[in-house]
Amino acid sequence: MPEAAASAPSLADLTTLRLGGPAGELVEVTSEEEAVTAVRTGKPVLVLAGGSNVVIADEGFPGTVVLLRQRGIHVQEEGGSVRLTVQAGQPWDEVAAAAVANGWAGIESLSGIPGSAGATPIQNVGAYGQEVAETITAVRAYDRTRDEIVTLPRDACGFAYRTSVFKHNERFVVLSVTFELAVSPLSTPIRYAELARTLGVQAGESAPLADVRETVLKLRAGKGMVLDPSDRDTFSVGSFFTNPVVAADAVEHVRRAAGEPPAWPAPDGMVKLSAAWLIERAGFGKGYGDPASGVALSGKHTLALTNRGTGTTAALLGLAREIQHGVQEKFGVRLHPEPVLVNCSL
Repeated sequence: MPEAAASAPSLADLTTLRLGGPAGELVEVTSEEEAVTAVRTGKPVLVLAGGSNVVIADEGFPGTVVLLRQRGIHVQEEGGSVRLTVQAGQPWDEVAAAAVANGWAGIESLSGIPGSAGATPIQNVGAYGQEVAETITAVRAYDRTRDEIVTLPRDACGFAYRTSVFKHNERFVVLSVTFELAVSPLSTPIRYAELARTLGVQAGESAPLADVRETVLKLRAGKGMVLDPSDRDTFSVGSFFTNPVVAADAVEHVRRAAGEPPAWPAPDGMVKLSAAWLIERAGFGKGYGDPASGVALSGKHTLALTNRGTGTTAALLGLAREIQHGVQEKFGVRLHPEPVLVNCSL
């Protein structure tokens, strides 16, 4: 049976932001069966694992917080590919490291991302030109509506830019994720210009898996995107805002206001803009914030809102609103938060 903690600690201890109030009850689970039992109560439930993509209110969460701690990676080789079925509580970077070490290509550019494997399909985690949607073949989840365990194939997961059928949806609790990777000493084609340039290859070329992982870790560390207890710039949820997807006429408005923005084609004739570029051009530079509030933009990357050690969730959301308002005022573009907001809102 899942074990309830004698007294629920502050949820700040369970998130990469180090913010959030107390839980009504805290239950730690180490198996699929325990996870299903813990969320089958009919009471309000918050499911956490790595706590890397959530912003929790200073008031905390009054219901039951279920900590997914089940781990394990099951490997099934099939000719030139390999299938990894990973338990939801398995730390994600351990999965990426294992793939690189064993010569399995497809998630090497996702190295260094904090959090658990079970969170990756929820967010459709992506970085440096890769997304987990490209390698996920199935997600095993508990369906609270049907009160049964289901397996959703990739096409049923509703993957899109930084979202899925699992995000902002309390129906499913992810239990494990199956990835299909190529057996290869070389990476998938490098799509991200910065990564290709740093590796010394052309976009579309491949590179040794270990080189890609090492380079990605260095790039992420330089932006404060690898957890480091000694570096306050890493006390964040990573990118706080998603890159906005806008119509072509909105891009022209941005161009007139501040010059040519970094932009990429998006579905249906839309255009994806760089949120970091918009934030900077709206007057919010690295390190922006009121020191008295205890929160600020990272000194390394303007997309990360950080807790400098004395911050509160209220102060963090206040800074987020200020940035959101400033970008909309200057460019007419509304930024949307990437993390899940728990018991709070922008």
